[in-house]
Amino acid sequence: FHEEVAAAVSVWARSTAYNHCFLVVPIAAYLAWDRRALLRNATLSPSPWLSLAGLPLALTWLVAERIGLMEARQLIVLCFIELLFLSVLGWPICRRLSAPLLYLFLLVPFGAFAVPLLQSITAQFTVTGLNALGVPNYAEGNTIEIAGGTFYIAEACAGLRFLIAAFAFGVLYALLMYRSPHRRAVFILAALIVPVIANGFRALGIVVLGNVLGSAEAAATDHVLYGWVFFSIVLVLLTILGLPFRQDAHFGAEREPEAPNRPAPQASPLLAAYAVVLVAVAGPAIAKRLDEAARTPPNVASPFFATPASCTPDATASHAEGPSTSVPGVFMLRFLCGSQQIAVQIEIFPARISPSRIAAERRRVIGKFDGEDTESAVTTTGGTEWLLTGTENPPRITATALWIDGKPADDGLAVRVQEARNSLFGSPFSPVLISVTAEARNEADGMAARDQRALLQAFLDTQTNLPAQIESLAASAARSEGGN
Repeated sequence: FHEEVAAAVSVWARSTAYNHCFLVVPIAAYLAWDRRALLRNATLSPSPWLSLAGLPLALTWLVAERIGLMEARQLIVLCFIELLFLSVLGWPICRRLSAPLLYLFLLVPFGAFAVPLLQSITAQFTVTGLNALGVPNYAEGNTIEIAGGTFYIAEACAGLRFLIAAFAFGVLYALLMYRSPHRRAVFILAALIVPVIANGFRALGIVVLGNVLGSAEAAATDHVLYGWVFFSIVLVLLTILGLPFRQDAHFGAEREPEAPNRPAPQASPLLAAYAVVLVAVAGPAIAKRLDEAARTPPNVASPFFATPASCTPDATASHAEGPSTSVPGVFMLRFLCGSQQIAVQIEIFPARISPSRIAAERRRVIGKFDGEDTESAVTTTGGTEWLLTGTENPPRITATALWIDGKPADDGLAVRVQEARNSLFGSPFSPVLISVTAEARNEADGMAARDQRALLQAFLDTQTNLPAQIESLAASAARSEGGN
């Protein structure tokens, strides 16, 4: 499960929403130490038969791996770890250590799916506040216009970073300060609700400040830094409000009575551990066999890309082995457009490739590793939907499109399921991923994101015959591969 661990650590390091995950294991260890008095009379109760509970987990992991859901894979790995503790230590010990064991689930960097909802809530809260304050405004989606300028509730402004950090802190605070399950649940619920409301007030304050200053840009300056200061104050207030309801009873006072003459464990802890590990590796073993069946497609001719009037081809086309993501074959083209350039990359995958490998390559190409980039979909001639992703470092805009079964496809769950089916039973078409990037030829030649998008859009609009070419290329690659 090294891929799950590496992906999680990468997100912890890159995204400020999950930096706190590096503290989860030390915190869980402290919570276990704090409960050491509960274990003085406990006896190991290994249960190798509990490894059978890992069979549905292994099947679920395989489905998640075929579909390409990394968060689901990481959650299942944590479930296997919990099952390992339960099988080796037994239910009596695990019940007393349930808090630190369950706290480990915060190692999984989940929650990005809630960003659109949080954006919508923040936008609605801001509009409601502006109307209550009598500030004239016009709102469309997540965009709010006032006399002083235009504000956009971006993904980074949705409040996910503080919400996740507040939730992790709220769970820890509840476990340390309260003994009643009801009080713990209430405080954890407050740690989920208060940050959302606080983020609404933060966004409202920035817009109102922009109205007072008469400039949206001036109000938005350093708003992320000020936001963290504001949220820190909110977290301190939440902590103070929870203090009057604390329960100071120590876990030593809850030590269970001694139970003399407890029978020694009948099963070996090592046997229980081996049983869980054996079941856990079944899914990756099957996935490896399926990946070995995905043979490399042959060399095929590169599709033709029309050149816009303002650009000239660089005459540099190459077919090379893919990078570290095990991409079988890559065509690379470049078009020079004044101080800017258009870089095109065509990648052909084996017909039976895992969807997770395609998704990982798509993220690598656009440089997207967290949920803080801006995305929007644009449809060009021929009905091909391109996903646009803007990155700040380096400043560029990348459009990606995926062809599955010879047809343009989005990145939704239905397409993932279709890819998973193809990885098992084959397909008459090889998957094809195309990325088109607009960026400056030199670091000194900057360009506004709007102009980069216009250049990219003009290039895509020129490719009227691209879908038919890709369908033919995908069919030719799959036929020559002979892996249907």
